[in-house]
Amino acid sequence: MYILSIGLNHKTAPIKIREKFAFKETEELLALTTLQQEKSILENVILSTCNRTEIIAVVDQLHTGRYYLKRFLATWFQEDMQAIEPYLYFFEEEEAVRHLFKVTTGLDSLVLGETQILGQVKQAYKTAQEAGSTGTLLNQLFQEAIRFAKNAHHDTKINDHAASVSYAAVEIAKKLYTDITSRSILLIGAGQMSELALKNLAPLSAEKITIINRTFQKAEELASQFQAVAAPLSALEDQLEEADIVLVSSGADSYLLTQGMVEAVIQKRTAPLLVIDIALPRNVDPLCARIPNVFLYDLDDLDGIVSANTAERRRITEALEQKIEIATTAFFEWEKQLGVVPLIHSLRTNALTVQQEVMESLTHKLPSLTEHEYVIIRKHMKSIVNQLLKQPILEVKEMAAREDAAHEIEIFQRIFNLTDETTTSIEMRETDVSQDNRWIAKK
Repeated sequence: MYILSIGLNHKTAPIKIREKFAFKETEELLALTTLQQEKSILENVILSTCNRTEIIAVVDQLHTGRYYLKRFLATWFQEDMQAIEPYLYFFEEEEAVRHLFKVTTGLDSLVLGETQILGQVKQAYKTAQEAGSTGTLLNQLFQEAIRFAKNAHHDTKINDHAASVSYAAVEIAKKLYTDITSRSILLIGAGQMSELALKNLAPLSAEKITIINRTFQKAEELASQFQAVAAPLSALEDQLEEADIVLVSSGADSYLLTQGMVEAVIQKRTAPLLVIDIALPRNVDPLCARIPNVFLYDLDDLDGIVSANTAERRRITEALEQKIEIATTAFFEWEKQLGVVPLIHSLRTNALTVQQEVMESLTHKLPSLTEHEYVIIRKHMKSIVNQLLKQPILEVKEMAAREDAAHEIEIFQRIFNLTDETTTSIEMRETDVSQDNRWIAKK
């Protein structure tokens, strides 16, 4: 068993690529269950936020796990595998665990140290549990990562020095409009991002704040918590005429502000319009940036906007990274104590030994096999072995967390005739073509 993560974020892909790979909230359960059926995938959690799409998985083999995770992303979003590869990052084992701790704590975020990501990780883990796609390893890993991040926020007071994407958006508004008190602000969307923006806007005492949402009731509920008013989506163009600052963050998967709509609004007003789109996928047509008197910013434009507290956040980051190293080591110590890792290696070794013996027998019985035919047969036989082993590996992994683990594992050992000794020679053959070369030499 191996822990593997794959993803793309604000560091590896521009927003025009990231928005293509954003999982819709309504489809996350289906995505998790679909991925769980893929070969090599034993457990999985999908994390999809405004700045990253990431899959954390437990796989039976690293190289096949990488392939099927990449293929899943390409298939789900109907993109070419080779075309998306330059934007992807992979982390294996210790690096994958270390990366998750950093992500959950906010050390891998667009705005260093932001704390909103913790809630997003918690929700991703909860959804994966509902889908039944987590098991012993990811349950332990995510619980530890969430616990670590909570303690980090409490102990380091990183909240006092951090900023969310919503905060960064408000900073842009403050830079362009020195005096917010005389400005009219329009928020499109009534989700968490809009709520955070309102918390940052509240101390600025804007003249008027209006909230528009597809569900009017949600807009009313959010407006009631602040000194704001709600308006229906049908009033969008009218509200755009009056607004000085527009902050867009809805769950829509298409443009709410089109080029034609904004052009029509601009013709009716004389003042410039600041539009900040912090949604993913974007809710504002990028072509709006070409319209005179329209200043459009998206998520990529927020990078580097917020510089306050940087030195203090970096000091805290260095201290947290040392603690993350300790937490990563502790996780793998816990994994070793499960006592099933050697059994899984032994199970795979036995199965691959049988596979190799069958292949050697086949070369004697079918001496006319070409090299190409041999490779194809070997590949398909290994695929059969992997599929047959997937469920037993899942079962023994879950046994380790039960109260009667020792007894159940002993039965598992007897059924499969396993010992605690792990042979690595066959494992190494999986990514080595030496056996093919040996077969060719025989010919």
